[in-house]
Amino acid sequence: METRGTRFSLAVWAAAVVFFLWFPLVLICLYAFNSSNIQSWPIAGFTLHWFSVAWHDTEARSALWLSLEAALLATSVALVLGTMAAFAVSRFRFFGRDVVSFIVVLPIALPGVITGIALASFFSFGTITFSLWTIVVGHATFCIVVVYNNVVARLRRTQTSLMEASMDLGADGWQTFRYVTFPVVSTALISGALLAFALSFDEVIVTTFTAGAQNTLPLWIFGNIRLGQQLPEVNAVVFVIIAATVLPVTIAQRLTSDTGILRRT
Repeated sequence: METRGTRFSLAVWAAAVVFFLWFPLVLICLYAFNSSNIQSWPIAGFTLHWFSVAWHDTEARSALWLSLEAALLATSVALVLGTMAAFAVSRFRFFGRDVVSFIVVLPIALPGVITGIALASFFSFGTITFSLWTIVVGHATFCIVVVYNNVVARLRRTQTSLMEASMDLGADGWQTFRYVTFPVVSTALISGALLAFALSFDEVIVTTFTAGAQNTLPLWIFGNIRLGQQLPEVNAVVFVIIAATVLPVTIAQRLTSDTGILRRT
């Protein structure tokens, strides 16, 4: 049984970890509203001026659209391939199933620089021109893992007897998928897609090797952060990225708490 001292120590340690992780993010979010172009504390005042500057910066806006386009396409690819792989591994037994599962999960464990170098070498070997699609391929390699893990976990928690009962009652394969399988995995698909989008949107290492001369939002930030006079604008863009990352991750976390049990309303 835990003592009061143990609970207090764990609470203090958890608070320290949360503070260590979130304080720099909160600080840079505050700097995004700083009325001065000099980063100092306390901040001189609050303003939305730098958000307007960032929005009217054609280079930053172009980088934003490219990041959004790449994230949406990579998420779409990950949804299709990750879901197919999850169903194949969890619902069928075949030779090499564990190997397939390992290969699908491996990219998320590899350092991004290794994946980026490997993809860049492959594209160069195949004389493939760097474009939006090379970014999508690079991002999809690790986005697939997120979708795959979410769907596999949901399928493993779901009794196969539900599908068998549906077929015993006369439903065909499409009806079973529509009325039983899809409602069970729907929240897992949504959470996987949100996490994949968040990962792709702020990915920088793999993007560096697969973007060529194109400039995504994280690359734009790294390219401008060395210019002190542009730091306020960079802070405003970083605030948008943090919001665009935290929101889908929070929603995904709530959705993954779903048990996958069918409910009729």
